[in-house]
Amino acid sequence: MSLDLPVGVAADLELAVRPYADPQVQELVAAVQAEYVVRYGGPDEAVVDDGEFEPPRGLFLIGLAGGEPVAMGGWRRLDRADGEDADHGGLAEIKRMFVLDRGRRRGLARRILTELERTAAEAGVRRLVLNTGVHQPEAIALYESSGYRSVPHFGHYAGYPNALFYGKSL
Repeated sequence: MSLDLPVGVAADLELAVRPYADPQVQELVAAVQAEYVVRYGGPDEAVVDDGEFEPPRGLFLIGLAGGEPVAMGGWRRLDRADGEDADHGGLAEIKRMFVLDRGRRRGLARRILTELERTAAEAGVRRLVLNTGVHQPEAIALYESSGYRSVPHFGHYAGYPNALFYGKSL
């Protein structure tokens, strides 16, 4: 699918649905893991199963600029509410939001997040949750400016002091 972007914001960005195991997705996953090593001293240890992002239980997007992968993000339904006051079918988690250095400050993350919200809502998701970390001020600013608010801790990083948890009703 091709997206129309505002003037001055990567007009050639194309968002495509891809399996999590796709080689270009895995190239970006390796880049985000390297970023976590720099920012936190180690990679993300949360378990991600390739199949969790397959429709209708989830969706994974890759952002291509000039045919090259520059951004990604996905959502996956959660089997339990993990402290949220939502029924099991209407809750999903945003995972692996990332933009390479060369694509930053061009609105790509916001476009991916907007499309993830749209596709999740279309699939019947009523609430999205996510976690990020204190050493990712760009992500914090994106989520807060997009209407995400603090929620109870959940999942693998629930007990970690550097972890932040956000949620948004769709």
